[in-house]
Amino acid sequence: MPVTLNLDAIANLPHAPASDVKKIGWRGIMKAVARDGKLVVTHHNEPDAVILSIAEYDAIMQALRDAAAPAEVVLDVLRQRFDERLAALQTDDASDRLRTLLRQPAKLGGKVKAAAR
Repeated sequence: MPVTLNLDAIANLPHAPASDVKKIGWRGIMKAVARDGKLVVTHHNEPDAVILSIAEYDAIMQALRDAAAPAEVVLDVLRQRFDERLAALQTDDASDRLRTLLRQPAKLGGKVKAAAR
C-alpha cells in the first residue's frame, strides 16, 4: 500500500529555537514533535535540524522502499536475462557455436545496413 507523505517546505513546518531545548527541556520539545510529527530546530533563526516522530520517520522510510520496489523488479529481470546469456557463453560448445555463426553470411532480410560515420 503506497504511503502518502505530507512534504511541507522547511519554512512551513513548526519551528523552535535551539535555546528551547535548554529552556523547556527535551520533554517539551518532544511534546511539540508529538503534536506536529516534526519540528525544525533553528539557530539564529536559520534551520539547523529537523526532529521527526517515529511515525514520520517510518512513513518516509516506507515511501522510499515503495519507490525503490519497481526499480528492483526491473533490475532483477535484467539480472536474470544477463545471467542466462552469460551461461550460454560459458558452455563447452560456445566457441564452436560462435565460429559457426560468424562463418555464415549475414542475413539482412532485404535491408541494407550501413555503419554510421
